[in-house]
Amino acid sequence: MKKFIAYTSILALLIGCGKSSDKGELVGINGGKWHPEKPYGMALIPGGAFIMGKSDADLANVEDAPTKTVTVRSFYMDETEITNSEYRQFVEWVKDSTMRVRLAIMADMGGQTADPAAAKGKGKNAGSIGDFAFNDSDPEKMTAYDKYMYDNYYSIGTADDPYAGRKLNKKVKLIKDTKLYPDAEYAEVMDSMYLPIEASYNGLRTIDVDKLKFRYSWMDIQAAAKAKVGNRKNFIRTEEVKVYPDTTVWIKDYAYSYNEPMHNDYFWHKAYGDYPVVGVKWTQAKAFCAWRTLNKNTYIKSKKKGHDLINSFRLPTEAEWEYSARGGLESATYPWGGPYTKNDRGCFLANFKPNRGDYAADEALYTVEAKSYEPNGYNLYNMAGNVSEWTDSSYDPNAYEYVSSMNPNVQDYKNQRKVVRGGSWKDVAYFLQVSTRDHEYADSARSYIGFRTVQDYMGVQSTGNGRKK
Repeated sequence: MKKFIAYTSILALLIGCGKSSDKGELVGINGGKWHPEKPYGMALIPGGAFIMGKSDADLANVEDAPTKTVTVRSFYMDETEITNSEYRQFVEWVKDSTMRVRLAIMADMGGQTADPAAAKGKGKNAGSIGDFAFNDSDPEKMTAYDKYMYDNYYSIGTADDPYAGRKLNKKVKLIKDTKLYPDAEYAEVMDSMYLPIEASYNGLRTIDVDKLKFRYSWMDIQAAAKAKVGNRKNFIRTEEVKVYPDTTVWIKDYAYSYNEPMHNDYFWHKAYGDYPVVGVKWTQAKAFCAWRTLNKNTYIKSKKKGHDLINSFRLPTEAEWEYSARGGLESATYPWGGPYTKNDRGCFLANFKPNRGDYAADEALYTVEAKSYEPNGYNLYNMAGNVSEWTDSSYDPNAYEYVSSMNPNVQDYKNQRKVVRGGSWKDVAYFLQVSTRDHEYADSARSYIGFRTVQDYMGVQSTGNGRKK
């Protein structure tokens, strides 16, 4: 193989690339112009410098946010917190994929292959579990490349996943109606996705949410860059995360309080579809970002536009979050300016706990719809109140003393304390201030913490505080 590669390399040097229209000049590779596409539901935050930290007296005497001038690059940010409806799309995708993987494995174990018509999505309802077999279940019908990958990689799998790389047949619809199950094997797989009969009541069988896991890989660029030597594969990290939010937070967060309706209905009922998702750990928020990137790039690939793949969605850094929350206002106390939490008509400007615990004073007991109250200068809603938001940054009370002034961030994977910002429906006004820092442990879920995502902007860099023409 090495001789073959060496030979082809020399041959390429000798014969060149054939005809060319560059006339021997250095014209670069014509990859086409890049036209950035604003992601759906996001706002462009123009990069710039701002004074980060407490601009008013630190009444709580925490002393963890001294003023510091920092600069951040341009990026997109969700206009609202991620909603229950949006997060349910993630959960449903994982549930669908998990069912298909289990069906494909069962078919593989039974030596069944898919009907060609079913594999192309031309069949009606599945005739057997074989219609859900892996698309590579019949090597004789593969392209040369797919057969090579199957023989050398997919048929072997990995140490922790023997089916890694196998392609699912997603063109045949899943059958949810028990009366239409095609065979006993199909029924067995579907039955395994639900809680056992003895764990059910009132005739309702519930999906076993512990089986809904999202597996993804990422590269630890920070560690790779700092390492003097090392194999690239040593910096690839694989995560497997249970994706279903912890709905019991509505009970566990509050002792001696009746919150069962929120526990029972808040996440899944469509009445709360436009409300921010809560009960999501930092690790789950990170998994959502990875899935959102995968979901969009999968669509782009399906349209044969592989050269237009997007860069990753992610959680905002602490500095990006504060810069966005300020909405272009320098040294403001709140996203709307300040220092008051009411407008000139006496109406509250955010959802929080005013008047020493009068939850109803702002016309909301718990959360409100994600697109409530007036947006800030960057068209972002609820950057103060409603739910606190996870950031990508690790919490260190002394961070402002040593972080860089260019895109500052503390990314310490050993530090499980992660910064949360913005305050929530259960917080007093102090936590709504754009400069107030707070934290929670990455493996904790709360009824008052949600998140929103960002994506780096790759167009012409424009700044938000340059000279106005």
